[in-house]
Parts: sequence; C-alpha cells; structure tokens
Amino acid sequence: MKKNLIVLGFAALAFAGCKQFKEGPGDLQYIIHEDKSGNAVKEGDFMAIKFIQKTEEDSVLASSFDFDRPTFLVQQKPVFKGDIYDGLAMLSEGDSATFKVNLDSMAAKGMPKPANTKGKYMLFTIKVDKVIPKGNMNDSLFQGKIDQFLKAEIEKAKGEEAGKIGGYIKSKDLKPTVTASGLQYIITKQGSGPKAAIGDTVKLDYTGMFLSGKVFDTSVQSVAQKAGTFNAGRPYEPMKVPAGVNSTIPGFDEALLLFPKGTKATIIIPSKLAYGEQGNQAIPPYMPIVFDVEIVDIIKAKPGSVP
Repeated sequence: MKKNLIVLGFAALAFAGCKQFKEGPGDLQYIIHEDKSGNAVKEGDFMAIKFIQKTEEDSVLASSFDFDRPTFLVQQKPVFKGDIYDGLAMLSEGDSATFKVNLDSMAAKGMPKPANTKGKYMLFTIKVDKVIPKGNMNDSLFQGKIDQFLKAEIEKAKGEEAGKIGGYIKSKDLKPTVTASGLQYIITKQGSGPKAAIGDTVKLDYTGMFLSGKVFDTSVQSVAQKAGTFNAGRPYEPMKVPAGVNSTIPGFDEALLLFPKGTKATIIIPSKLAYGEQGNQAIPPYMPIVFDVEIVDIIKAKPGSVP
C-alpha cells in the first residue's frame, strides 16, 4: 500500500516539476503516467479507483490510501468543461494519470476552494483499478455485475485483514498483549489504582486511526488540528463512557476494563470487535482500527446502578 502511494505521489511531483502537463478540455491539464490498451471510460460506467487529491502546495486533502481500499464511483457527465470527469473520460482500466482542475471553475459550481491554498489548481493523481462498462446492459444486470465485484472486494478485505494487522505491528516493532477475544494493546504509560468494573464510567481522551495512521476521530483538539479533522462546532474534551455495558464497539468496551487511571495505551481492534462485515459510513467492511487512549479518571458506579 505505501509503495503504491509513493509511486503515485512521486510520479505526480516528478512530472509536475518538469512542466509536462498537456492541455485538456476547458482549463484541464493532465499527464498520463500509464496508458493501457482498452476502451476509455464512458458516462454511466462503474469504476474502482485509487486516488490522491491535493493542493498545489502539496497538501493532501483526500486519499483512498487512508483506507488501503479503492474508491468506487460511476462516471458522470462533467459538471463543467475541464472537471475531473473530463479527466476520467481519458482513462481506461489500468491507466494512471495526474489532472489539474481549475479551482475557480470548481468554486463557480459550489465547490469551495480549500482554505490552505493560494494555487490555481486542484491536483488529482488517479489509478483506475477496475472498469465495469454499462454499455447496453439493463440496470438490473449492470447492478448485478457491480454487486458481484463489490462482494469479491469485501471477501478480499476479509482475507487480508490479519496480514495487514500483522504488518502494522511488525512495521512499528510492537509487542502487544493479546486478549482471548483477539484485542491487542500496548501500554505506553502504566497507570495506578483499580481498573474500571462493569458499570463504572471511564473518562478518557482518545484518537481513532486507520492502520495507515489517518485520524478519523479524536477528543484532542491539537490532534484534530494537526490531522486536518478539526471541527469548530464540537467540543474537544475527554469523553465519559460506561464500561462493560456494550455502549460502544466490543473491542473498545473490552479495553475500558483493562486500564487503571493514568494509563496511556494503544489498542488495535480487529474488525470483528469493531464494525465488522458491514462497516459504517466512515469505516469500510473488515477494517481494523487503532486507538490511542489516556485514562483520565474512573468514576465508580453508585451502589445498585450496575445493570
């Protein structure tokens, strides 16, 4: 995964530095890195792509490599001449390219400019992994082919999960403790005192990440600002969670009972103890996740209040 990311990013930077971009429709500029044989993508076709979206200052705004999964989309009619769909229409399965899309044109169609750029363009580096052409297929048959492909992708993710967790642990030279459920954790600072009992409330700071290191949620403002996930409309403060009563995902619920006050730990949660085969809006199926936590306090349950 990291190798692919480096290759795509390096290609974009190398070609951009040599100023070899060509002129496309409207104000679109492009470089084709790989050009495989095959029919170009057409409106209505389904695609699985890997991509990096960034500003001209090289600030990454979005990346499919955060999830180590392709992104799925259906080719659309361009919103304006020279938008990213005009770029995708140049590609076929197996191709890769970098596109520069005019930010003013995007803003004119209701897509605001990023606050952290003074450049003229948004850059998209894209690799097309799979194309399912719509052609003359009726909607039912076309959707069936897409569903078959997505099912295979989910099964692939399921089969690769254990290896990815193992690779993550090896790459960071971790020596985790493994519980009977398959939860893994590494204590980075040992606390003192009693652990939480079922029904106690654990007050803690947390940062949730994918194995790539991409932060998807945190209670720590400085972490959110550094990760680019800061939301001025939410409070950043330790959260309070009742322990051992299934008020959160199973792996996190189990972890709440493991650490005394003052403990800092990294928790590696396999998908079976997280969001499983369904995932959710932010987390794909069979996606392991990692939490850095600090136990700020343990508030004992009042007598008679434990379920």
